[in-house]
Formats: sequence, C-alpha cells, structure tokens
Amino acid sequence: MAEIKTIGVLTSGGDAPGMNAAIRAVTRAAIFQGWKVYGIYRGYEGLINGYIKELSTESVSNTIQRGGTILKTARSDEFRTDEGMNKAYENMKKFGIDALIVIGGNGSLSGAQRLAREHDVTVIGLPGTIDNDLYGTDSTIGYDTALNTIVDCVDKIRDTATSHDRIFFVEVMGRDAGFLAQNSAIAAGAEAAIIPEDKTDVDQLAHYIERGIRKSKNSSIVIVSEKDGGAMHYAERVRTEYPQFDVRVSILGHLQRGGRPSAFDRILASRLGVAAIEALKEGQRNVMIGVKNDEIVYVPITKAVKIDKPIGQELLDVMDTLSI
Repeated sequence: MAEIKTIGVLTSGGDAPGMNAAIRAVTRAAIFQGWKVYGIYRGYEGLINGYIKELSTESVSNTIQRGGTILKTARSDEFRTDEGMNKAYENMKKFGIDALIVIGGNGSLSGAQRLAREHDVTVIGLPGTIDNDLYGTDSTIGYDTALNTIVDCVDKIRDTATSHDRIFFVEVMGRDAGFLAQNSAIAAGAEAAIIPEDKTDVDQLAHYIERGIRKSKNSSIVIVSEKDGGAMHYAERVRTEYPQFDVRVSILGHLQRGGRPSAFDRILASRLGVAAIEALKEGQRNVMIGVKNDEIVYVPITKAVKIDKPIGQELLDVMDTLSI
C-alpha cells in the first residue's frame, strides 16, 4: 500500500451526537502524524460534487461539545450509481486523498465498502448511529446520548400518565434494531418494550396487558420501536380490544438525534477517531473501528454491515422480570 499522506473525512446518513468529537479526533490525530486532512461536506454528495476543504487544528476547535455534524450530512442516491461513484473516486484523486474515513451507520459503511471494492481505495469506518445496530462494537457513536434523551422524555411523560391513569405508548427510533427501545424501557422503569428482535409467537401487546395493567396498574409506559406501524398501531389495538383503558401516543422523533453528546459519546468518539489513524498507520484497510469489552477492535466492514447485532437474552429477561 502506498504511504498515507492525505486523508479525507466525511459524515453520512443520519446525524448522531458525538460525530463532531470523532471529526475532531480524526483531524488532530492525522495532523499529529504530519498528514493533511480534507473535510468532505454533505457526505458522499460532497465527495461527488467537490465540496471539499482542508481542515486544520483550529477548524475543529470548540466542537467536541456540539451535537450534529460540522461537516453536514446527506443521503446520496447518485453515489449508488456507477457514474456517481466514479465522480467520487475522481475527486479523491484530484485532491490526492490516499484514504477515506467514513463516520456513519449501516448504509454509509456499505457505500464505503463498495467504493473500496470497485476502486481499490483505502477506507476506514467509524460507527456513527444512534441505533447501535452495527455488528462488532459494543456501542456506536451517539447511542448513549440518544438513550439518555429518551429516558429524560419518558420520565416527564410518566408524570402525565400517572396523573391521568393513562397508558402511554412512546415510539422511539431504531427501525430493525430494538436497542434504544429495550434499554430505555429498563432505564425508565417502563412496563414493556415492544421490539423487532422479539421473534416469538407470543402477542407482545396481549402479554403485556395480562402481566401488568390488568393486575394492579392504572397507568403505564410502553416503549415501542418505530417499525411496523409503531406506537400508533398498538394504541389503536388497545382502543379496539381493551376500550376500558385511556390511551395516548408520544412519538419522540428527531429530538432523539439532537443535543450535546454525553461524556461517554465524547470519549468513545475520541478513542475511535484516534484509533482510525492508528489503523491507517498499521496498514489496515476496509475495517470499522469498534470497541469490545473496552478494547479497540478492527472489524471488517463487510461483517459490520451484514451480520445482525443481537440483543442479549439477559436484557429481555430483565425487562420481563421487572414488568410485573
């Protein structure tokens, strides 16, 4: 592999708290090595259209505490085409970018993998997504902050639920991954979490009703992943099947993405950013940097995006035990 002298860094897909801390760490660690750093604005769209600017130490000053991403982000349909990817590669050559660091989730890292495969470029992925659904790392950048945001919201919703003897279905992000729903439910003392990973034939709603609200509780909170109709679907079922209950829905939406990153996310992003530069120094290619058991690990991007990350049975058991 040719010697690394210049790197590019971009954020792609949904924003996540801590992305700025990762950009800062990548930039400063690369400059520490004597490398040039280019910030690529608006994700792969910026790589295609040349929205590229050199970053300095000062460029990333006073950013570690900020949510969102200073490099902006976007989803790029053009990058999925051969023509778009060819344009992106030509801009990498034009700016002399020897390696690309991509901070994002499943789709973003899949795009990086395809770019690496089709044009033989060096890419390093950093797991930046609030969903925590990338295989090979215990936590992704932004997950802890989003989790704490959800818990704070649910604590407030419970005050109203208790005052009015209501059932609240609270919908959280996650799509195919229930980490946010499951862990926020445990942390907020919710009565149930309805998640996509529960593949049993048990009707999750009926199970919850029988276990909890029918016995002794007049008010309760159920956390629901956004998939398959989300909270509205289950609220309508209760209104139809259990009309004696007063039901409300709260969809937390994009507020889960925003806010100042937690200390955990700032530290995680900083560690991963520095580790990305170390990986390049070691000659690593096409890996995602993760943390397992508090140790930095290199995970082939193909594995990170293709293997489903499981929710441990212990967490499901804890929720079931505490929901009585």
